[in-house]
Amino acid sequence: MFIQRFGTAALVLAAAGAMAQSYPTKPVRLIVPFPAGGGIDFVTRALAPKLSEYMGQSFVVDNRSGASGTIGTDAVAKAPADGYTLLATFSSHTQNASLYAKLSYDTVRDFAPVTQIATVANILVVNPALPAKTVKELVALAKKRPGEILYASIGNGTPAHLSAELFDNMAGIKMTHVPYKGAAPSMISLLSGETQLTFTTVLVALPHVKSGRLRALGVASLKRAAVMPDVPTIDEAGVRGYESNAWYGLLAPAKTPAAIVEQLHRETVRALQSPDFRGNLTNQGAEPVGNTGDQFNVIIKDEIEKWRKLVQTLGLKAD
Repeated sequence: MFIQRFGTAALVLAAAGAMAQSYPTKPVRLIVPFPAGGGIDFVTRALAPKLSEYMGQSFVVDNRSGASGTIGTDAVAKAPADGYTLLATFSSHTQNASLYAKLSYDTVRDFAPVTQIATVANILVVNPALPAKTVKELVALAKKRPGEILYASIGNGTPAHLSAELFDNMAGIKMTHVPYKGAAPSMISLLSGETQLTFTTVLVALPHVKSGRLRALGVASLKRAAVMPDVPTIDEAGVRGYESNAWYGLLAPAKTPAAIVEQLHRETVRALQSPDFRGNLTNQGAEPVGNTGDQFNVIIKDEIEKWRKLVQTLGLKAD
């Protein structure tokens, strides 16, 4: 009986090893669960050519947007665990675990983390027509006009939404949420003056701040962004202790062979170490990471707990 079981196990390991050695033999889909134009879309489209170059097959970006990223995420959770369908996502992945009463997938159990690609600070930006040039002026204005200031987000339950709700809570103000279906329409609303402010990543905001079409009031990390050294943190600008950062990461369906996950990890880290891709990220305000799948998994679990506490405190729901 032992010999039979040992022989079966050996066959399984041999098959997995052979699969990894030949992987990939066809194009790989990188599902981004948000529309084109956002930070994770930018990062994934910069990463895809690198993986294609290193692994000898096309890595194709597939935007599957809807329901705060849960539609595309569900597609990956239910995809064959063969390495040909991957999830390129960001912070909302952990936030959705608390915001939605019922998800069709388990945020931890149904995925095999490959690596955290990068972290990026969120930033509070306003349309220049809003008469507030500092965080303190914004808070004072919001207190005089409760509910009148409109803030845009890329959808209910997304990082922009939670970042603004956290800001409201800590500053003792009340602004009105206006959700859009993706980063592009959200930013268009802000640039046109349809809404007055948003929380977005430095990566997305930087070109608009440089052009003068948006005004940056504060960075949401506890240290200033290297690409915007003159912009104070929200913490030092008056809302003490405020922090809301974002991350980008790559995951595979659960039960994807460990050898394939490791190969994807190795080549993604290789891309992160390449001067052009790394420089592309840092120039846009992102900080490359490239940790192990196990380390990324710990971060995911910690983030779920962190956002669960906030969601319960504020009584937020996405459905």
